[in-house]
Amino acid sequence: MQTDLKKNYLAPGHNACPGCGVAIGVRLILRAAGEKVVVVSPTGCLETFTSPYGASAWEVPWVHPLFENAPAVASGIEAALKYKGDYETHVIVIGGDGATFDIGFGALSGMVERGHDILYICYDNEAYMNTGIQRSGATPYGATTNTTPRGKFSRGETRPKKDLLEIMRAHNLRYVASATIAYPQDLARKVKKGLAIDGPAYIHLITPCNLGWGINPEETVELSRLIVKTGLFPLVEYEDGELTSVHKLKNALPVEEYLKKQKRFAHLFEEENAQMIAEIQKMADQNIKKYNLAG
Repeated sequence: MQTDLKKNYLAPGHNACPGCGVAIGVRLILRAAGEKVVVVSPTGCLETFTSPYGASAWEVPWVHPLFENAPAVASGIEAALKYKGDYETHVIVIGGDGATFDIGFGALSGMVERGHDILYICYDNEAYMNTGIQRSGATPYGATTNTTPRGKFSRGETRPKKDLLEIMRAHNLRYVASATIAYPQDLARKVKKGLAIDGPAYIHLITPCNLGWGINPEETVELSRLIVKTGLFPLVEYEDGELTSVHKLKNALPVEEYLKKQKRFAHLFEEENAQMIAEIQKMADQNIKKYNLAG
């Protein structure tokens, strides 16, 4: 697949927040995918900042359906392309964690169960950022959101984050992978591999949100790297059900190095919440063991 790595298929001048992880991620995705694509995006940050009334930042064909039905709409587009005899144009869904983990999960499950030749990419900023920073199924344990606030009787999110990578693996996809914007070559390689697969593929992409995470715009890429280096978000690939690659960690960092840089976790560093940091470290240690990340 030949792509122009200097071409921007997401035009500048959109309305994303400075340092938005989603904007960075989508630009990298589209450069890897090239122009022979149709992108489908459900309601969310991406749709909002790329398509204000009377304008569009998309330099490729793009469709905005409802919050809950992007995979179903993409399935129809894929079927129509095949009916026309077009097997070169790829269909990509780029949806946020709210549309993927929660509201649109049923349509996503149906899309992959039917075997549509579609690459689904979840940009995960770990809450409903576009509507005011409410928790989603992707919100990590301990994080403060406007619906899981820190307070006298609350210590942030009390449930662990839904393991969507494993849920998608259970659908028997030929390709499932995780990525972050901090490793652009890795992301590009995985996008190309996902598009080359005959059938559905899934990529889970971490995209920090400056407002929701409480970080400065210039820290977006750094946080995307730290979440990997602590073991909280392993970079992995599964092909035909087998784990084929992992990003090794020579010396995993303690989770405090990641948590302390974000206002959404600031309350965890109060003495009465110290056990919550220990629980998060346990989650990271389990990932390191599960995926054999130590190297």
